[in-house]
Amino acid sequence: MRVLGVDPGIERVGWGIVDTIGAVSTYYDCGRITTPRTLSHQGRLEMIAQELGTIIKTAKPECAVVERLFFAKNKKTALAVAEARGVIMLTLSAASLPTQEFTPMEVKMAVTGNGRAEKKQVAWMVHNILKVPSEVTSDDALDALALCLMIAK
Repeated sequence: MRVLGVDPGIERVGWGIVDTIGAVSTYYDCGRITTPRTLSHQGRLEMIAQELGTIIKTAKPECAVVERLFFAKNKKTALAVAEARGVIMLTLSAASLPTQEFTPMEVKMAVTGNGRAEKKQVAWMVHNILKVPSEVTSDDALDALALCLMIAK
């Protein structure tokens, strides 16, 4: 099964694709959608939808997994990310992709065994479990790949 993981954001949306057969997961691809600050908020949301739609058409995932927002210190940022997440969920729904959601703590617990693991620990586990190429260093993409591992669990 091909899984698309999405780490929502308004400035950066991480995405990762993993092929899963039973309990074995294999890295396929990953990247980051970066929206320029010069675009209007609406333009940024449109860009996220368009680029995610292209990824879906190209990679043809069978399901998706998205990070669930659980709190935010900055209300303005939280609102923008929530709107981006809504656009992401709508794009996945329009592509008829069954979608699951997990909190960062759930992902960290599943991937490292520690729900409060540091980003470096999660990145190290993702690189080792999926044999991700060493040049992949984007935290957003690695978080999206970690989300994909939730489907294999």
